Amino acid sequence: MSATITGFSGADCTGTQGESFNVIVGECFSLGGQSTKSFQYTDVPTQSQYYASGGQHDSCTGTPSSIMPGGTGCATAPNGLNWESVSVF
Repeated sequence: MSATITGFSGADCTGTQGESFNVIVGECFSLGGQSTKSFQYTDVPTQSQYYASGGQHDSCTGTPSSIMPGGTGCATAPNGLNWESVSVF
């Protein structure tokens, strides 16, 4: 089972659209040193967790900056931050 995650350069899933990735449930997906302002998500079973770029949060470590419910939606990073990784459950 997987969810589809798509990065966007602007808040609220606007601006330049990046690649879409299938993220397997229970695994961490990382942009590998890159970051994005927002992620559009689809087909998330229970919840998705978003981690800020840099330092202690890279590759889904530490406390997520945002937790979104299952389904379809958009997760925008807080002011001054970008997303670097996401986990899907």
